[in-house]
Amino acid sequence: MNKLCLNIFIVVALLLAGCKSGDKTNEKISVEEIKLDENLSKIIFSMPTHCIEVEYPNKLGQVLGSDADLKSPKSLRPVFYGCFDWHSSVHGYWSIVKLMKQFPSLDNDGKVRAALNQHITPENVAVELAFFNDKNNLSFERTYGWAWLFKLQEELSTWEDADAKRWKASLQPLVDLLVTRYKEYLPKLVYPIRAGQHDNSAFSLSLSLDYANTVGDDSFKQALKENSIRLFKDDKNCNLAYEPSGYDFLSPCLEEAYLMSKVLDKSEYITWLKAFMPDLFNDEFKLEPAIVKDRSDGKLVHLDGLNYSRAACLFGISKMDPALEHLKKDAVDHFNFSIGNLSAKDDYMGSHWLGTFALYALGRYEM
Repeated sequence: MNKLCLNIFIVVALLLAGCKSGDKTNEKISVEEIKLDENLSKIIFSMPTHCIEVEYPNKLGQVLGSDADLKSPKSLRPVFYGCFDWHSSVHGYWSIVKLMKQFPSLDNDGKVRAALNQHITPENVAVELAFFNDKNNLSFERTYGWAWLFKLQEELSTWEDADAKRWKASLQPLVDLLVTRYKEYLPKLVYPIRAGQHDNSAFSLSLSLDYANTVGDDSFKQALKENSIRLFKDDKNCNLAYEPSGYDFLSPCLEEAYLMSKVLDKSEYITWLKAFMPDLFNDEFKLEPAIVKDRSDGKLVHLDGLNYSRAACLFGISKMDPALEHLKKDAVDHFNFSIGNLSAKDDYMGSHWLGTFALYALGRYEM
């Protein structure tokens, strides 16, 4: 064998070895294989259902006004006391409701429905409402937790189910309060919050807009749309090279790009996106999934959530123009990179919330 042939043989052998190596979780798959089947629905359903009544460990996050405020999570928040913190409990309920609508057999014995009937009552919501009206906690969970509550209410509003209608009616006073509070807050927000975590403005605006559109709240929709455009319309050249930070679960660039797809006309959006993230139009665009080194670390495991939220954004953006369809491949790669690690038996720091983000990404693909 001459030297040239030998070199070619070595290169081919290395390529073949590379194709066979690696964790099955991270293998590239076709977009068509991404779907919410019965098996995956069971895994995701098990994650919030195993923790909505788990009171501890718990990150309360409120401001204490006096010794009288030192109460247990369940005493303070009799609806949303489980799953480590208030917002995770809320979006855990969203996951449960969404999955029960699509796969009723997940709750064949009715235990989950019974738990929701016990938790989501006018009396319990009144206690939660009182907490949000406490002068020390008027901005509690602003605006991330608020947006997930709207998302839960959106899901309930589209379910023709007697229990769901009752849950929706029970939650409505709290939803109305936070809609009013959001509308009062937005004009005061001179600059958007571009963090890669809970405070990110674009993410909560996006979820809230979904709710306003679905329930027909035109006043809220207009406020969300006008302020989204005000906050982001002049942005240019968002550089993904600076993402992610060490424990992001949201992409500041992609969340903004996805939000603007919901508030601008298609032609306006494409013009805006070409100025904001021109690289997305390049067929060779490639974004590497984030790597998690320790899933027992509550901050580091955020990066699994980033892979799901990036996938959700990329799925949504890819539908805006044929020139963006190649982004679906990147979305699939991100989703697949972390989906094999999803389990209610995984460390609680991830299992109490990651199922929601996987489910949200699946919903963006299926839309």
